[in-house]
Amino acid sequence: MTTKLHTKVPETDRELEDWRRVHNTVIPTHQLTLDDVRDRVARHRIRIAYVGDVAVGSTTVRPPKDGSSDVIVIARVLEEHRGRGYGNELYELAVAEARELDPHAALGTVVLSTNTDGLRFAEHRGFVEVDRYTLPGETVPWIDLRRG
Repeated sequence: MTTKLHTKVPETDRELEDWRRVHNTVIPTHQLTLDDVRDRVARHRIRIAYVGDVAVGSTTVRPPKDGSSDVIVIARVLEEHRGRGYGNELYELAVAEARELDPHAALGTVVLSTNTDGLRFAEHRGFVEVDRYTLPGETVPWIDLRRG
């Protein structure tokens, strides 16, 4: 019997650390500290996804900022848990949260260029590349994508 995916807003240090581990594993070029994650909880809607008590993925929903009307949705699944539908479930959850923030907003996402699975996942859901850039101090480009 497969245990169902469940998500929650991380509150405890363990849950925050689980979210951080998912992020840092999927995005090895942009490592976050626990304080960085605490800051993100305050600014964004983030969730950690578990199967049983094992962290398998996470979501981030960023409200529009800096004059943008886009709500950014991000779904991450650890590589060893991919191919089981968790990414789609997390993506749908993130989109629902984005629609709560602004039902008319365009959706955006951001993918590290080396994350070919993530890029393919986003493109399969109708996202198209709108920008490519490298953050100061980093060497791997990020890709901003948008879906109307």
